Amino acid sequence: MTAAAGAGHRIRAVGAGHSFTPVAAGDDVMINLDALTGIVAVDEASGRVRFRAGTRLRDIPALLAPYGLALENQGDVNPQSLAGAISTSTHGTGLGFTGFAGTVTGLSLMSPDGTVQELSADEDAETFDLARVSLGVLGILTEIEIRCVPAFDLIAEEVVTDLDDLLDGLVPRMRNADHFEFYWFPHTDSALTKTNTRVPAGQAGPGRLAEAGVRNRLLTVLDKEIVENGALLAAVELGARVPGLIPKINRIAQAAVSDRTYRAPGHDVFVTPRRVRFNEMEYALPLDAGVTAIREIQQAIESRGWRISFPLEVRAAAADDVALSTATGRETMYIAVHRFHKEDCEEYFRVVELICRAHGGRPHWGKIHSLGAEELRAAYPRFDDFCALRARLDPDAVFGNRFTDALFGVRG
Repeated sequence: MTAAAGAGHRIRAVGAGHSFTPVAAGDDVMINLDALTGIVAVDEASGRVRFRAGTRLRDIPALLAPYGLALENQGDVNPQSLAGAISTSTHGTGLGFTGFAGTVTGLSLMSPDGTVQELSADEDAETFDLARVSLGVLGILTEIEIRCVPAFDLIAEEVVTDLDDLLDGLVPRMRNADHFEFYWFPHTDSALTKTNTRVPAGQAGPGRLAEAGVRNRLLTVLDKEIVENGALLAAVELGARVPGLIPKINRIAQAAVSDRTYRAPGHDVFVTPRRVRFNEMEYALPLDAGVTAIREIQQAIESRGWRISFPLEVRAAAADDVALSTATGRETMYIAVHRFHKEDCEEYFRVVELICRAHGGRPHWGKIHSLGAEELRAAYPRFDDFCALRARLDPDAVFGNRFTDALFGVRG
């Protein structure tokens, strides 16, 4: 790495390559972290666990199991490396929980000359404070310490409900659940809601949820792989060939979804396999602005005559104090839109982006958006502090590419 930097080459670290943007792409030297995996240390008293930065999220539950610990929260997919998830402000859902970066308690950061800085609230606190979300432009993360929690189960309730009624009471519903999200298929008037209640491992659920049982693993696999992924692929393939059928296909798909309640370890409920290829854009809006934006997106779809086969996904997260976190300083509602990879997403995403930006939205760092440094500076109160830190730690922008140059300013 030092030889590459000395020769004037640029360096990018790559994890799972999960991002929809070229944030991890490199024209010169790319460093793969796949061999940098596993646990370095566990403090069982505090729940702090130090991982090597290339550890994949999908491997963490098994690594934590011997200690009776779990990740505090997760998103709905898990192929990402821990470093990638932290660096792009990846999040799950639940207003009592931050994204991954909000759980970080320590970092090891390698500079262009190969030296490693140890960062935490007690060691170089200012740098640590700004480096928790960095898009890889400050250096290479080699170790990450995060706050974990005692292992827990989730009782999942999946219920189809009227969309207008849901939107009318959405924020209170999010506040009253440990974890809440919903999916709305455009051209339908209902949504699939997912409410997850946390229960300590081995304990009964509260009230009416006490009888919730562990779902048969075979049925779960059939639902997730055959029904959800297989049926979705068939539907979007047909929709791509005959767009006029999409509204009818979506209504049939929504009508076929049945209510269900089941219990499983937290990571098994949070994560759902995604086998159908798509493009995605996600914006983080102030919590109370989310419903208005959703209704405007709904109106835009209908008024423009678009035929959208993929559902819109809505989640929420707690405010945090991480400078480049999409939830920095405010409770946040996340609105994600998707299009099948064989369909043109440009116009749909452009209009949704305009709607979300009009409500103070911030784009997910790893998903499609069109913003550059000036727009991002207006969205993030500490944007200039981060850019100053980057100039100090990596004045030649060795750890960057053309995409990050557009995000944080021209190289040099």
